[in-house]
Amino acid sequence: MKNKICLALDVDTIEEATRLAKRLSKWVGIFKIGSHLFATGQGKKIIDAIHGAGSEVFLDLKWHDIPNTVVNAAKVATSMGIYMMNVHALGGSNMMKTVTNSVTEVAKRNGQRKPILIAITVLTSMSEEDLKNDLLINCSVTKYVEHLALMTKNSGFDGVVCSPKEISTIKQTCGTDFLAVTPGIRPTWMVKKDDQKRVTTPKQAIDNGADFIVVGRPILNSESPEKAAEMLLSEIS
Repeated sequence: MKNKICLALDVDTIEEATRLAKRLSKWVGIFKIGSHLFATGQGKKIIDAIHGAGSEVFLDLKWHDIPNTVVNAAKVATSMGIYMMNVHALGGSNMMKTVTNSVTEVAKRNGQRKPILIAITVLTSMSEEDLKNDLLINCSVTKYVEHLALMTKNSGFDGVVCSPKEISTIKQTCGTDFLAVTPGIRPTWMVKKDDQKRVTTPKQAIDNGADFIVVGRPILNSESPEKAAEMLLSEIS
């Protein structure tokens, strides 16, 4: 079950990230490198450090640009042996199809496994009111996420990042083998939701069909990250 847990390494240095990866690898299978650590950790160095600690890397840079720009970044990441990477589904089907083809080609040429490709649907910090008022999208969050997920699947991607609340709809629309990666996870022993709005517990997410859950602050901000990671793993097991 630990391979379903992605820990968001939202820390400042390679040293701190590497220490956490080594300390928590007993309970966490995948470590997520976002823009914070990627920038301060000088990109490839932090990826190599996590690989050196014997763990997998989820590269969470949420690319959203013209196809050529995103493809070039994805090809480099593939060569680094990334386990999973993501883009914004709002970049469109052309962008995602181009990424799928290019990444598959690079992995085959290098004799590597193809990274898991996932797309962001609607950020878990956004509510239905945010969609309506800020983005002028006049449909429910669930309906919009369903639309983006189907477009993502038809573009050759392996899954999406979504709220745990949308997992069942996505699985019904895109099939049970289409991956659901879910942030917005708050364990039963954590009361504060921070800036997350569409959240569930780890067990609820797994029971709903999540293939991976993404957790950061509940572990990183704990007095004992090891104990928090152990409790989280126990909760989903």
